[in-house]
Amino acid sequence: MEITQSRFVISNTEVDKCPKDRRPEYAFIGRSNVGKSSLINMLAKRKKLAMTSSQPGKTRLINHFMMNEEWYLVDLPGYGFAKTGKSTRASFGKIISDYLLHREQLTCVFVLLDVRHAPQKVDVEFINWLGEEGIPFALVFTKADKLSSSQAAQNIGIYKEKLLEIWEELPQIFLTSSTKRQGQEELLNYIDAINQSLK
Repeated sequence: MEITQSRFVISNTEVDKCPKDRRPEYAFIGRSNVGKSSLINMLAKRKKLAMTSSQPGKTRLINHFMMNEEWYLVDLPGYGFAKTGKSTRASFGKIISDYLLHREQLTCVFVLLDVRHAPQKVDVEFINWLGEEGIPFALVFTKADKLSSSQAAQNIGIYKEKLLEIWEELPQIFLTSSTKRQGQEELLNYIDAINQSLK
């Protein structure tokens, strides 16, 4: 699949105010500064569809983007940013959980992980929570260009070992680099395959 059309639709903090149509939604989420906006822009082939920032925690809303007039890419607030006030973190948590638990159109959550880092407690807890709630998800490792291919593979292997302590079966895993457009085709083809299965 290739993205030929992409446009911003709406930002809000409440699930009830999300778009009313029944198009499938693919949500992207991760810890602050994981490269989420860059990945979204890479997938859409747009430089500024999602605004990137050097300051972590800038996404504070549920942002809907229409792709090819067929499906929504949903940019969710990051989780686990320590420098945000507790009340703001709590609201992030409620915004995220309300959307993930109650949005019927949600088709898959892409959990973004920085491939340079060892498994982080907050990420593993979030992944396990998705599993407990029965929310479909895939793992997207970002910033592959920052490591050698062997080091990236080794780090992903460590993550797999950690998850297999609890999980019997692992979700789909992608390795991406926004600067090199690595993983773009694989991610979009995965979304397209799900869309085709829903028709």
